[in-house]
Amino acid sequence: MPEGPELFLNSRYINEECGGLLFSGKVEKSEVSKNPEVPFESDRYLISAVSRGKELRLTLTPLKQEAQEPMDIIFRFGMSGNFKFVPVSEMPKHAHLRFYTRGSPPRVLCFVDFRRFGRWEVSSSWQVDRGPCVMLEYEKFRENVLRNLSDKAFDKPICEALLNQKFFNGVGNYLRAEILYRLKIPPFEKARTVLEDLKPQEQSSGLTSRKKVKPKQETPDLLELCHLVPMEVVNLGGKGYDPVRTSDYTMFLEWTQCYFVPGMQTLRDANGRTIWFQGTPGPMAPKGEYWGLLGSPVSDFSWIPIHWVAKGANSF
Repeated sequence: MPEGPELFLNSRYINEECGGLLFSGKVEKSEVSKNPEVPFESDRYLISAVSRGKELRLTLTPLKQEAQEPMDIIFRFGMSGNFKFVPVSEMPKHAHLRFYTRGSPPRVLCFVDFRRFGRWEVSSSWQVDRGPCVMLEYEKFRENVLRNLSDKAFDKPICEALLNQKFFNGVGNYLRAEILYRLKIPPFEKARTVLEDLKPQEQSSGLTSRKKVKPKQETPDLLELCHLVPMEVVNLGGKGYDPVRTSDYTMFLEWTQCYFVPGMQTLRDANGRTIWFQGTPGPMAPKGEYWGLLGSPVSDFSWIPIHWVAKGANSF
């Protein structure tokens, strides 16, 4: 499933490929998609994109001489969503929303989603129950988590809490495994237990008012890694977002330390999602679900996030 880095790379790809290009005509939806029509038509318009966690906002901006207002479309990618910009003659089979360039030869920016779990809606607002982006709004993200540790979401194991987009917007299955592995945190330790120690401490100095300070640490804490690890994925190199470049997901394989790495242990959480880890699973581990070591080498790429391979992801 695409996570924060893949959404960010999609937005960068759109801006780099489509920046300054003129698009024209109606926005076209495939007949099989159950998503809503996009009621937009313009003789000349521009396209730009920005991501926030696991959402991407596409903005369609008519040229100034036209009376029509800009339109925003919010995308959530589901299991296999991604954008491609190609000649019309090479349009992918599962292109469910399409934006055509003006001029010849025509090209098309299309939202491709072979599993059709992705969603879009005409809106300028991010989904209200998603928290700040772990990548692009780090300080707000950190504050949102530490201010709300009494929430019932933190009664759950830390591996499950990390998938809660109300607090960890942008973190998904492979990121949670890599983050917990680096800190040697058991995935089924209670989330509140893990996070309580990260609350700012209060100290007083003479007659000055009490203020909150964060203790100095040599290594990043869990919330810092929720920001730093996704940024590592973004900065792996290459040309950035390009789902057909095998070199990109080769770099991803070389980068992973835990996720689907031979020798790691696996368990399914309460939502049926597989977590990769090393060592003890923690006190909240599900009973009778321990799988032991993942010993066989990786033989295909179907599990890799959609950014890294066009084939998609399976139930992992």
